[in-house]
Parts: sequence; structure tokens; C-alpha cells
Amino acid sequence: MPSVDDRRLRRVAIVGRPNVGKSTLFNRLVGRRHALVDDTPGVTRDIREAPAQLGDLAFTLLDTAGWETVGGEVLEARMRRFTERAVEASDVVLFLIDARAGVLPLDESFANWLRKRSAKVILVANKCEGRAGQNGLAEAHGLGLGQPIPVSAEHGEGLSDLHEALAQHVEPMLDDDESSEAVDAEASKRPMLLTIVGRPNVGKSTLLNRLVGSERVLTGPEAGITRDSIRVEWQWRGRPIRLVDTAGMRRRSRMDARLEFASVADTLDAIRLADVVVVVLDAADMLEKQDLTVAGRVIEEGRALVIAVNKTDLLADDQAQSTKAWKKLRDRLEASFAQVKDVPIVGFSALTGRGVERLMPKVFETYDIWNKRIGTPILNRWLREMEALHPPPLAKGRRVRLRFMTQTKIRPPTYMISVSQPDGLGNDYLRFLVNRLRDDFQMPGVPIRVNMRKPDNPYASRAKPQR
Repeated sequence: MPSVDDRRLRRVAIVGRPNVGKSTLFNRLVGRRHALVDDTPGVTRDIREAPAQLGDLAFTLLDTAGWETVGGEVLEARMRRFTERAVEASDVVLFLIDARAGVLPLDESFANWLRKRSAKVILVANKCEGRAGQNGLAEAHGLGLGQPIPVSAEHGEGLSDLHEALAQHVEPMLDDDESSEAVDAEASKRPMLLTIVGRPNVGKSTLLNRLVGSERVLTGPEAGITRDSIRVEWQWRGRPIRLVDTAGMRRRSRMDARLEFASVADTLDAIRLADVVVVVLDAADMLEKQDLTVAGRVIEEGRALVIAVNKTDLLADDQAQSTKAWKKLRDRLEASFAQVKDVPIVGFSALTGRGVERLMPKVFETYDIWNKRIGTPILNRWLREMEALHPPPLAKGRRVRLRFMTQTKIRPPTYMISVSQPDGLGNDYLRFLVNRLRDDFQMPGVPIRVNMRKPDNPYASRAKPQR
């Protein structure tokens, strides 16, 4: 779990009458069997407190005793006072009802008391697995505490809706990695690392000189002039850039010197360190096997990719040939890199400068997509829509459930989906999700990574040992 300063955590209390599933939900959000769970009412007596996490939300969670209308100094009355103190000390209250049992007089009494308190109250209808609890869910509207959120604490259902409600009162946590807002802001201040790669003599160095407006790197008709990666500090419209010109990459079988192997190794390092990689092609001979190999390496490393076609002036005289060449290029890219659709393509002549002005806007557009972050509530609403549009497959006779989705990092955009049976989802369905994610959130040309995780079962230890 990412490090979070406990002093900054919001306090969230789970309350309700006895046996509505408070401790079960507590265990679910804490991620382990922290609270004792049993069908006997009144198991929880003290206030149990633990750090909890739901997606990108971190908070301190309080499990309370069942609320009962008793007075005096009996045990139940003292438990009630503890619960009342927990409510007063909390920023948010999750008020649980048992949807299968419906709204009982004790629920109504507790709701009346909560409405007089200052804490934010979220009404949660538990035990709504499948179609169970539909009548109780309808009755819950009459409590006057807003729209009830249907969940199943035992089965982990409805957590995305609960996250959306909590996100209105709980700040997203700050991670220690690049996905945090602080690091994102810091990253925006440093130069963008733009690496130019391609086969020998396609015009990489000429392109760099054209971009910066001066002769910064050596060029000429001879192949292999650039042997190591050359870094040039530059600014484009006020945005700092570190341009990296690299040695031409030939097929391994054509390399004939140790120095050339070292140059290629240096180029591969530059790709790994880059933010955006511009793969330069020769318009007269587009997308040789080596071009595809280089582009594939960029995608494998998770870098943002832009295809730059140099020497397009060679195609200008024959419109039919030009149209055919561009179509062939797009078709080969789509066929070769189905996982990265709509890779941006820019044509120009580095020698004359014609069309070069179109390159940098496309580079920064791709860079911004590569850094794109999508909020967890938006992702989970989208996930529910995808589930309705195209239900997940069956596995072991049961429908695979997509429980929760969140973005875990940027650069490239990476997502985690909590899945009931990760092995049963299948590559076809995962590909469907990635393609729709790319289309629906406008993320062409960048790698998208989706990881699956089976939710932790805090009750696994309750399973009876096999004889």
C-alpha cells in the first residue's frame, strides 16, 4: 500500500444496527480479516480502527458496535455511546442496512439520529448480491439520507459505486511514484526527452538540425556518421526539450564491427530513457523489417511513438504513387501493432524543411496522451457500461465479474482491474477493453497496459481444511 501520512487521513465510520454486515465491510476495505465476523449479533463491541484503501482513496476506517435503543449502564447502552462518539469523531459515516431484511424500526430510529449530526452520511444497502434485497433497496429511499448504494460486502460487489460516493469527501492519496500529482507536476518542469531513431541514412541528424535551426550534429551522405547518442537542449514554444540523435540501427546480421554493436546498444538505452520516440522512415523505402523492429521495441518499452516519414518530396510528383505508399504504411502499422492503434504519422522533408513544422505539435499531443490520467469514478462508470455492452465470458460455469478499476500509473497509462477470475477473462475480452478504452478516452498511438488482480479474500482462513 502506498505510504500515506496517517495524520492526513479522513476518518470513516461504519455504523448500523446489529448484524447488517458492518464488520464484513470493514474487513473488505481493510483487505484482511481484521474484525471478527459471525451471525451472532453484538460480536463487535469496541471501536475497531485500521487504515483502509478503496482504489486511490486512503482513509482511517472505524468499525462500530450495533446501534440499539437502550439506555442506562447496561452493556448495549455503553456500546451505543461508543458508536455515537465514533460518529461525532468521523468525517464520513457509512450507514449500513440489511437490504434483504428491509428497513426496520431500528434503522429508522438511527437514521433520524444521524440526520441531526454534522458528519457526512452515505447510505449503504448491504447484502444486495444478485437480485437479492431489491425490496429493501427501494424502502431505503424513505430514510431521507439520499440515494442508497447497493453492495455485497461478502462478495465485494458495488465497491465502484461506493468509491464514487466516498470520493466526494475523501481526497485521493499521494503516492511515492510518478502517478502522484506532486510528481506529475515535477515531471512537467523537466525537459521532455525526445529521441530520434531509425535506420542509417534516413535523415535523423538532418531532422535534428532542422528542428533546432542550426548545425548541431554532423550530417552527410555517408551512412553511420552518428555513432553515439547526441543530446541537444532545446525549447519549442517555451517548453524545454532534450533532443537525442542516435546511431542508425541495422539488422543484427548486417552489423560488422564491435563499435556498431556498441552504438546500437547506446540507441536502445536512449529508447528506454525516452518520453517520446520519433521513428524516422525513408519515403522511398518505407517500413522495412528493421523499421518494424525498431518501432516494436519502442512500444515494448512503453514509450510514446510518432512515425516520421522523411524525404516525402520524392513522392510529390506522382500523386497516385504517394496515395498508395501512405495507405500501405498505415495498413502495415495497423497489422503489425494492433495493440497500439492509430500511431501518429507525419510526413516532411528535413532537407528543405517542408512539413517539418507539423512534427512537434504531434509529438506534444502524443506526449500529453502518454501522461493522461483518468479518474477512478469515471473508469468504473465506463467499466459498468462495457460489462453491459459486452458481458465477460463464463469460466468454470460462472460469469467472470469485473469488480473495480483504477489507474495505477501514467507514462504509459496503466490500469488495474479487480476480477473475480483473472485466468478466465481471456485475451479476446481484454483486447476488447483496451480497444474501447483507447477509443472512448481518445488515446491513439500510445501503449496501454491493463493488469488484472483477483481481490483478496479476508475470509480465506475460514475455509475448512480438507480431509
